[in-house]
Amino acid sequence: MNSILRSRDRINFPSLLTALCLTLTIVCFTGLSPAVAQEQRLRTLTVTGRGIEAIPTTHTQVRLGVEVQGKTAAEVQQEAARRSSAVVELLRSRQVEKLETSGISLNPTYSYESKPSPQITGYIATNTVIFRINTQSAGTLLDDAVKVGATRIDGVSFVAAESAIESAQKQALKEATQDAQAQADAVLSSLNLKRGEILSIQVNGASAPPPVSRQFARAAADATTPVVGGEQQIEASVTLQISY
Repeated sequence: MNSILRSRDRINFPSLLTALCLTLTIVCFTGLSPAVAQEQRLRTLTVTGRGIEAIPTTHTQVRLGVEVQGKTAAEVQQEAARRSSAVVELLRSRQVEKLETSGISLNPTYSYESKPSPQITGYIATNTVIFRINTQSAGTLLDDAVKVGATRIDGVSFVAAESAIESAQKQALKEATQDAQAQADAVLSSLNLKRGEILSIQVNGASAPPPVSRQFARAAADATTPVVGGEQQIEASVTLQISY
């Protein structure tokens, strides 16, 4: 009987240690109240910085056209093709960039005086090309294009060189990042807090706006058409989530 009692009273020490460790683990994990745990998770600051770089434009994008009116469709189309070929040949000889046809049309013209229905009185053909050229050469080229057959200058827009845009994009991103960090430091220092690690980074963009088209009046016949470019702005923004 005594041996049976001693066997029952024997303590299983490994099982006791395991249970004690589990108890301590539960105490450690439940030691923080839900409010404190939530506060620690929310101790982040989100700021968005902006950077702007202005660079000079060096290239002019031109939309140039030939417009011809006549009695028959064949006559009008042939004349438009002849003039357009002369214009394109001139543009290629000046080594313009990104030359392409942007529009071709042939439409009848009507007289609405006759009844009961309007009558076709002729046709109008339009051929349009678009290209880029160094701004310093744009004025002279436009004048020469008119001399060989161009009848429409639908507008010009100014752009910077692609290499300059790429460089400005990188600089704008740096400025945006520095601006975001400076904003965070200003806020946290006013609250006697210190900036911690950056938890996330979001680049919202660093792109140049599309070229802005501008209309201009032609100069006198004996003068060169003035074409003056301006500046192009590259904007970037960066959002940082920072712990504190």
